[in-house]
Amino acid sequence: RLFLLLLIAALMCVMVPAHARPYWKQQIDRITAGKSIGVSVRDSGTWLYRHNDRVKRAPASNEKLLMTMALFNKLAPDSTIETTVWASSQPLAGIITGDIWLSGRGDPSITASTAYARYFPFRATSLGVLARTIAQTTTRIEGRVIGNTGYFEHDWFAPGWSSYFPAEEVAMPTSLTYNGNQRHGHHIRNPEWRAAKALTRKLESFGVEVTRRPRADAMPNDLTQLAVTESVPLSEMTEYMNRVSSNFFAEVFGKRLGVEAFGAPGTIAKGATAIENFARRRGVAVIAYDSSGLSYSNRVAPAGIVKLLGSVEATEPYYEVLRRGLPTGGQGTLEDRLHGVKLRAKTGSLDGVSALSGWIYLQRTESWAEFSILSSGMSYYPAKNVEDRIVTIIERYGR
Repeated sequence: RLFLLLLIAALMCVMVPAHARPYWKQQIDRITAGKSIGVSVRDSGTWLYRHNDRVKRAPASNEKLLMTMALFNKLAPDSTIETTVWASSQPLAGIITGDIWLSGRGDPSITASTAYARYFPFRATSLGVLARTIAQTTTRIEGRVIGNTGYFEHDWFAPGWSSYFPAEEVAMPTSLTYNGNQRHGHHIRNPEWRAAKALTRKLESFGVEVTRRPRADAMPNDLTQLAVTESVPLSEMTEYMNRVSSNFFAEVFGKRLGVEAFGAPGTIAKGATAIENFARRRGVAVIAYDSSGLSYSNRVAPAGIVKLLGSVEATEPYYEVLRRGLPTGGQGTLEDRLHGVKLRAKTGSLDGVSALSGWIYLQRTESWAEFSILSSGMSYYPAKNVEDRIVTIIERYGR
């Protein structure tokens, strides 16, 4: 009998640890078994679940989430971006002698077309507003409209990009944009000239004569401001960017981030370095080559993303704006996924790479937990199915 009791006690010692691990964690263990995937979940500074979450992986479009945090650290979410017209002098008797300059500072929504403006759930920046303002004091411009090319470089590639990405995945990120820097569905190399041409036509429609044809060039110093218009707040544009995962918006904002961190001209590399520096100051190692996440060479660990989200939540006033700006189930890039699941998360996809990171609401504790799921080696739909199963389990049973 004594032998039997000892045997039962020994068996209980072996079995208790397995049963002590919550069943929801065991479920995720089974889902992730044998897959190249990292999962990290944390709530109020306490790690709830970890699986290979220190392994650095390509974040795909989760890079946009990192860039947004770094950008908000430099420019407040309620900041606006100016688009300005300059001249060598104010009009005299309604006449401007010489050229005028159209200059952008990284607003990706500039247009003169109502058709293009319909793409956005916010008010796009209209060149017509600038033309109307100029027309109030000017009847003739003895010169041309010149689109400024000097605030950002025209770099349009990053390490880790596939060769076809500029043609198919992201338009040239310029400081002065026009209609998303595309025409008839094709990415263009001369958006500043096209913006200058559009402003010329708008001025003429308001009765202002422009004597010379538009062109593009770097703007000189010591000019006088003629007219200025502002974008909607940065928070509205980054919300659109993150919900539809716009590579163009991300690289334009990345170059502006580069200017804020290192000065003009803005470049893709400067923006990427600013992301790395932002993360490093919070104890997270990130390898970044762009701001959109197109680079297969970008690297960050799921635990690193979770730590950054937790740091923002604990210390930054823009936390709520950032979280609300991410899509929830059934919205944006999650349109066909996770209906009814209470989360705010950024998706990410490249060939053989998938990501989902953000915040998920825990039903048991009624609190928001940070999470990150980064994987490789799976095709699109199996990877998304794995993410959805993990997230649903965390929401219902986590803690």
